[in-house]
Amino acid sequence: MKYTTLFLASVLILYGLGAAVYALFGVDLLALALPVPALYRAALSLAGVAAAWLAFWLIAFRPTKFLS
Repeated sequence: MKYTTLFLASVLILYGLGAAVYALFGVDLLALALPVPALYRAALSLAGVAAAWLAFWLIAFRPTKFLS
């Protein structure tokens, strides 16, 4: 479970960096890396799964509970 969370967090970080490059420079790195539309959509769906997993993880384990 730890490796799953680390992997999916890194996936979201990479997607975020790619989105920042697209917003700043107009270059879609994901589209350049995956020119086939089916692969592009599969990679985007992985971002949705990663976000759902991390939302579940934050709700279930409350890692920010002891920050105050």
